[in-house]
Amino acid sequence: MAYQEGISSHQELPKPKLGREPTGNPKNPYGVGDPDDLTLRKVEKEILIPMKMRDKAKVEKCSEEVQAFTECCKISSIAMVIYCRNENTTMKSCLTKWYNDEGFKQQCTDEYLKERSEYRRTGIKHKDMKKYLA
Repeated sequence: MAYQEGISSHQELPKPKLGREPTGNPKNPYGVGDPDDLTLRKVEKEILIPMKMRDKAKVEKCSEEVQAFTECCKISSIAMVIYCRNENTTMKSCLTKWYNDEGFKQQCTDEYLKERSEYRRTGIKHKDMKKYLA
């Protein structure tokens, strides 16, 4: 009971905050940047947007190829290096095609900027927003 000093058994624990506290500055409402700023930092250009492209391509654009490679790996176990070469090549070529597509890159960049702007406007991260709305 020593660890529960100050907390009665009937008292509810405070709920964790989803976002940040407002600053009162309209250009930077939650202290994380201007929501209307469309410039990208180096880490966003070189890491975050390519990561979004990779994840989106795996799920939306190349889902059949990824599924075929995954099934082959499950069936082949340790010998997957030998038996799943064709599936791996097909999956890599599909992912590379989308990774090099400028239209797809622009679409992912626009989505990223929209999510970042919303975070800066509300102080709630995109993944937490899904929990908040559910």
